[in-house]
Amino acid sequence: MKKLLQKIKIWLQGLSFRTGVIVLGCCIPFYILSFAQMAIPGISAEVKGALWVVLFGLAKTFQYGGLTILGVEGYKRLKVCLKRNNDKSERKSDN
Repeated sequence: MKKLLQKIKIWLQGLSFRTGVIVLGCCIPFYILSFAQMAIPGISAEVKGALWVVLFGLAKTFQYGGLTILGVEGYKRLKVCLKRNNDKSERKSDN
């Protein structure tokens, strides 16, 4: 099971920044639905509880998946930015 989770994490980290933003944005509707369904009359408490668990679980899955994707891409963007700043400072010292 641990190997499977590691493979999923590595696969998620290989996705693009844009994909991470989209996946992270998908958690918002599931958070809204997980709490809004409580206001629907005519549904038993057991069904509302089950819906809440499923919808809230999906929201958390999208949230952590999106953060995993953005984490790696954010690191890559920071690395490129720092490299550019380092190159600029080296050019200034050469003059």
